[in-house]
Amino acid sequence: MPIKISTRSTRASTCASGYVIAGVYGKKDFTPSASELNDKTSGAIESLITNNDLKSKVGSCVTLPLVDGIKAKRVIVVQLGPRTEFNQAQFNKAISGAASQLTSGNPATATVFISDITVPERSLSWVTRRVVEIFSLHLYTFDQLKKDADKTKKQWQVQIAVDSRSDLAEARDGANMGQAIAEGVNLSRDLGNLPGNICTPTYLANSAKELDTYDQLSVEVLEEEEMAELGMNSLLSVSRGSREPAKLIIMNYAGDPSGSAPIALVGKGLTFDAGGISIKPAKSMDEMKFDMCGAAGVIGAMQAIAQLQLPVNVIGAVASSENLPDGAANKPGDIVKSMAGLTIEILNTDAEGRLILCDTLTYIGRYKPQTVIDAATLTGACVVALGKHCAGLFSNNDELAAEIIKAGEMSDDRAWHMPLWDEYQAQLKSNFADMANIGGSDAGAVTAACFLARFTEEYRWAHLDIAGVAWHSGGNKGSTGRPVGLFVQYILNHLNMGG
Repeated sequence: MPIKISTRSTRASTCASGYVIAGVYGKKDFTPSASELNDKTSGAIESLITNNDLKSKVGSCVTLPLVDGIKAKRVIVVQLGPRTEFNQAQFNKAISGAASQLTSGNPATATVFISDITVPERSLSWVTRRVVEIFSLHLYTFDQLKKDADKTKKQWQVQIAVDSRSDLAEARDGANMGQAIAEGVNLSRDLGNLPGNICTPTYLANSAKELDTYDQLSVEVLEEEEMAELGMNSLLSVSRGSREPAKLIIMNYAGDPSGSAPIALVGKGLTFDAGGISIKPAKSMDEMKFDMCGAAGVIGAMQAIAQLQLPVNVIGAVASSENLPDGAANKPGDIVKSMAGLTIEILNTDAEGRLILCDTLTYIGRYKPQTVIDAATLTGACVVALGKHCAGLFSNNDELAAEIIKAGEMSDDRAWHMPLWDEYQAQLKSNFADMANIGGSDAGAVTAACFLARFTEEYRWAHLDIAGVAWHSGGNKGSTGRPVGLFVQYILNHLNMGG
């Protein structure tokens, strides 16, 4: 964890932190903390605004170093935008802007004054939690594989400050929740950022086993022999082209002693996807190490749920394999029989995620789940449809879809409801098997979801296609840790603890 979190009741002018962060609404509508800092520094913040040093764009920041009259070594003034327009989106932008100012410089301590920032329809606990999550997101670094990494990594200490001691308990609850989610996100990002030669299916399974240290969480790993006995021929057909054995990882969190039906989270864990015989182009193929981000999201969410000791039963299931070309690999035209007994004609070996998920979704039915949500970097078609801002959401239950959309909005990990109409099922017709594993060039994300839907008819199910949101490309290349936040928020809302 790159940051250490604490909460305190203090005043902005007497806080001896490396950085003090306070907000201004628009031109001269100061928050109480900013007003106090302005008074104690003989109008330094007002001068910034008068000189147009603080821009009007929400999230814009100016740093004042070594200002007389206060104890802090630096002041970060962040633009909140007009008070009448301030909402959750503006809050996220403002806190992100402030957090980005801390990526360089010393000392590595900062205090954020949040009591005077009110987000409509959100509690102080939620505000505190999101501050922790956003700061963690910006201060995260992946340098484990670089020489002398530990010598250069900076440990940030971030304080969440409130005006009144009566607010401290709620702020602490929010900070603890935010830290658990942030650590789950960071675990997910670490797993996603590791290269395929390190993060193999076995590595992923061993990482999940480390969660056994939580009292209420147990981990079981099914090996290929056990999967073969269960008839998981679809899943195993993908791993035949790899020297790495497939793993089916089951994480069982028993937080509700009453024995209520569990919520199941299912993740696609292709630790590297070259496409198999239908091999991918060489350009950007290195990013196919991110094809296990759905699995990483489930593992990260299970850690957060266990750390928070939430009173709920949750099953986390991860199907993990590699998809590589080999003499034993799937060939276009091959037919395999799934655990559900349905036969599948494999017309494209690069549509392998659904082949490992379908057997996992069948297997998860033995736990009699009340709800199943899977996350998978499933289709490039979803990226074309929705871009990089939200996941594609498909469900056989509109009420569940609405619950997930709400959780996505609250966690800033959004999803968009896509159609799952019977008319699309015809595209999966095969002349030789019960279905094909692709549905042609039209509506690729929809037909992929339609494929999975055939294996989920016995329970309430939703599918998140996270291909567009699981990682960044270019100079900012790396895993995002999504959808850990959405998963945990969904559980919190289910428990009426959402904030």
